[in-house]
Amino acid sequence: MFRHFCLTVLLVIASGKLSSTQSTVATTIAATTTTATTTTTTTAPIPTTTTAAANTTTLAPTPANTTTLAPTPANTTTLAPTPANTTTLAPTPANTTTPAANTTTPAPTNATTTAPPLPNPKTGNYTLKPNVNATACILARMGLQISFKQGADAQSFNLDPAVTNVSGSCGSNGSDSILILQSDTIYMDFGFSNVSNRFRLHSLNVNVTASGVKFTVTNSSLSLWEASVGSSYMCKKEQSDEITSSVTLHTFDLQIQPFGVEDDQFSTAHECAMDDSSILIPIIVGAALAGLILIVVIAYMIGRRKTYVGYQTL
Repeated sequence: MFRHFCLTVLLVIASGKLSSTQSTVATTIAATTTTATTTTTTTAPIPTTTTAAANTTTLAPTPANTTTLAPTPANTTTLAPTPANTTTLAPTPANTTTPAANTTTPAPTNATTTAPPLPNPKTGNYTLKPNVNATACILARMGLQISFKQGADAQSFNLDPAVTNVSGSCGSNGSDSILILQSDTIYMDFGFSNVSNRFRLHSLNVNVTASGVKFTVTNSSLSLWEASVGSSYMCKKEQSDEITSSVTLHTFDLQIQPFGVEDDQFSTAHECAMDDSSILIPIIVGAALAGLILIVVIAYMIGRRKTYVGYQTL
């Protein structure tokens, strides 16, 4: 019996499928044991051997029952390169905005062309006499500059006393005094009136022909340079008077006396507001009074506070 058992085990091992046929072998062993037992009881050893051989079931390898899992490449998802799914952004020069095309070139503006400022004109002394041997009837000392604006252009011209001729007429018995200053390029006609024993510049006629510019302006309703007859009008600082909307007269170191000249000398001068320093006196006095009042108020407040503290102590 032991032989039969060993033979069966060897057959199973030889098949290489011990793990897969354990249950079958167990059944075979059981059957063989039963058969062997029966044979031993009824037959001789030789027939038993024969019977055992006949009753022994030799199990052939059952590869069909063995599940061999072959590689399943089909189940393996191999992701091939998908260049079609890759979005390649090609250069889009059409979408590129060219700054040059969108650049707005500003149109030239109509800016006012201003000529460089001229230096202050030279001061000239002008004297008008009825005749060579007579006393002067008009005395004038001034630097003159004319500013003219025509359209977008603005220019200024200085009257040069070295090349200026003096002419005019002396006023008397209520007539106007006329002072004419004329150079190669500038003509100026000043008209002074005498009303209620006070004189003033009431008219000015200007004619300029220079540097390709030619213009003529006249204003007969002025009220400038006013002072009492028998005195002079003086304004040493620069004074700008608008003759018309396009012409401005600039005077420098001005002093003029069109009536009542004596001994060819200027009489007492009436100063313009810009030269009059008498206005400083009221300002100084007012400031001093304000300071004094402030000091009195502060002293009063300090004294009152000390008195209040003394009452609290008591």
